Amino acid sequence: MGIHQLSKVIADHAPDAIKEFSIQQYFGRKVAIDASMSIYQFLIAIRNEGSALMNSDGEETSHIVGLFTRTIRMVEHGIKPVYVFDGKPPTMKSGELAKRLEKRKEAEQAAEKAQEDGDMETVDKFTKRTVKVTKQHNEDCKKLLSLMGIPYIEAPCEAEAQCAALCKAGKVYSAGSEDMDTLTFGSPILSRHLTFSEARKMPISEINLEKVLDGLEMTMDQFIDLCILLGCDYCDSIKGIGPHRAVNLMKTHGSLEKILESLDKKKYEIPEDWPFEQARELFKAPEVLPDVSNVVLKWEAPNEEELIEFLVKKKGFSEDRVKNGVKKLLKAKEAKVQNRLDSYFKKAPVAANSTPKRKADEGKKKTTKKKK
Repeated sequence: MGIHQLSKVIADHAPDAIKEFSIQQYFGRKVAIDASMSIYQFLIAIRNEGSALMNSDGEETSHIVGLFTRTIRMVEHGIKPVYVFDGKPPTMKSGELAKRLEKRKEAEQAAEKAQEDGDMETVDKFTKRTVKVTKQHNEDCKKLLSLMGIPYIEAPCEAEAQCAALCKAGKVYSAGSEDMDTLTFGSPILSRHLTFSEARKMPISEINLEKVLDGLEMTMDQFIDLCILLGCDYCDSIKGIGPHRAVNLMKTHGSLEKILESLDKKKYEIPEDWPFEQARELFKAPEVLPDVSNVVLKWEAPNEEELIEFLVKKKGFSEDRVKNGVKKLLKAKEAKVQNRLDSYFKKAPVAANSTPKRKADEGKKKTTKKKK
């Protein structure tokens, strides 16, 4: 789910934080990509075109086709992707995962009934809702990436948090994900639509966290509290509080504790044992790899022989298709990648309790004092 309606809040209150780019404009960028989110997109995309892709042994290959094709497309455009896989989910997410499982079961039952009734359109609709990224999907993709020479990381917990940590440490330019909570985890830049931008003729939507805080006139701590109030994977939202009211409450009171003190408990029913403090801590100090700044990312030449063994002999790919893909990867690797001008400058970290606007105001005050 991510953060409920956060994209709308940013569009309404901090429109300057959102910029659109073509995939060509990402030439030379290193991007940490949420692998599970990407694999899910590939599985859904294939189903939207009909049914899942299978090899002769009845094994699904939709995720492998998607990852192979779109990774090559990104590399051809000069992008250096590093995929990040989910580890164990945090304990607090168990409630959200249980809800998803229940919805998946309901979708399976609805699809079965529609099948009995001969309503194929409804069958297709509910079948898509049963899609789940499995351990085997992930293992297939990890093997594929290693043979393609593309680095990947296994996060100890949430992939979005690890992507954000890599971006904060300057190991990559941005975090590539559709989940808005990547910003809540502190990623300075979030790149949405990256893996399917060209295929769907959509621009990459880039969101700058510093400009988000500036537009909302909030500190990072307040932004995290706002995201919890909007509704996240760790806490149920408070009924009756939509995005507009949530922003106004945070601007008026400045913290969740003060908001809860001021709320009319008869009008707004706060969930019992609402664990906002634990959720806040998970966003502020998520479980990620230690010493992220020392993580080594290597983009290497593809292993053509083993790719043919894996994709052609085991997964039923066309040999010509695989060889053509290898050629594209080698050509991209051999091409001289020019350093982008902005790679010579380091970004200042976003302070937990300051916003760009406040910094500017403080600067003006200091200047005024000196004149006196």
